[in-house]
Amino acid sequence: MSADSFQSTFKTFFSGRMLVAFMMGLASGLPLLLTISVLQAWMKDEGVDLAVIGLMALVGLPYTLKFLWAPILDRFSLPRLGRRRGWLLVFQAALIVAIAGLGLTDPRRNPAGVALVAFLVTFLSASQDIVIDAYRREDLPDRELGLGSSLYINGYRVGMLVASGGGLILAEFIPFSLVYAIMAACLLPGVVTTVLAPEPRAAAGAPRSLREAVVAPLAEYFRRPEAVWILAFILLYKIGDTMASAMSIPFYLDIGFAKAEIGAVVKLFGFWATVAGTLVGGLLMLRLGIHRSLWLFGVLQALSTACFALLAQIGHSLPALSGVIAFENLSGGMGTAAYAAFMASITNKRFTATQYALLTSLMGVPRVLAAAPTGFLAQRVGWELFFIFCTLVALPGLLLLRRFSAWKTA
Repeated sequence: MSADSFQSTFKTFFSGRMLVAFMMGLASGLPLLLTISVLQAWMKDEGVDLAVIGLMALVGLPYTLKFLWAPILDRFSLPRLGRRRGWLLVFQAALIVAIAGLGLTDPRRNPAGVALVAFLVTFLSASQDIVIDAYRREDLPDRELGLGSSLYINGYRVGMLVASGGGLILAEFIPFSLVYAIMAACLLPGVVTTVLAPEPRAAAGAPRSLREAVVAPLAEYFRRPEAVWILAFILLYKIGDTMASAMSIPFYLDIGFAKAEIGAVVKLFGFWATVAGTLVGGLLMLRLGIHRSLWLFGVLQALSTACFALLAQIGHSLPALSGVIAFENLSGGMGTAAYAAFMASITNKRFTATQYALLTSLMGVPRVLAAAPTGFLAQRVGWELFFIFCTLVALPGLLLLRRFSAWKTA
């Protein structure tokens, strides 16, 4: 790398836009596990029936259905702060109140009330995600989308860690009501970021009616020559990685690793490996561009999945586990950064919120459908063949990439 190139990368990395991307990621990731892990622990402590705890997963539906109200956020603007920052400030202020309010509910006496407030939290959180995704696409130049997406993802992971790890640790010493109040206060830096960040320039031709905000994004997208192939690519790019991850914990236990070993290596060491991979992926995208990075990171993801088949042969070995986790999480973090940057890059800035919400909702489909049969498959063919199959399943996504992105494409 030349001195000029290094200086340009250094300035980009430490620019205000990158800090905004990270802080907005943190604000986006923090509410997620407050209605999953932390709430489950609280309800379990209160003696709530396991069936009721399981049903609480339904409060997460807004994350899957957020494309339904995304057009409203593309069509209408709020006064003073602008179309993106105005909505963002409203949702963040409401989230702080809703999260603190969730801590004042009573899981034992009124689980329905808990579900109602938790649903409000997820609705507001999903709405915040819509606006943050749109803001990042409109604020960052195309060249910086890769690095900006990687910093957003890392901020998101830190937010999840603060909520789940920090929340559960605090719950050992203080009541859950106070835990939720503290977590609500942790969103204040996100509010400050929203107030201080610049409003992105509105694209010419933004929707002038709600009907146009609903219809025009779909019509514009499907007029593109490779529209269907790109959707298929989004569905398949990380499917092998997703299928392998769905069965990872039973696999580790089955070949002899203790839960403490899994926690230390897979969760703690793996978390930082993923953060490093996401960051490295963002920096490499500044040099390679998004499309080349999708090729390179996709190949690395497939190879890292194949390493699990090797681990199945080796068996219980902490050095082998550490090596596989380092490789898998590094490549997975790089692939996720490129994946997010690619989806942002193909949205039209006139209706960023709607198109990005649709694409991210589609991205979540394999996480449910592809993961469902993995236990049956692993049981029938054994761990080695299962992970080899997951490696081969990754190839169609790379082959689809050829339809709209040659290696020479930046």
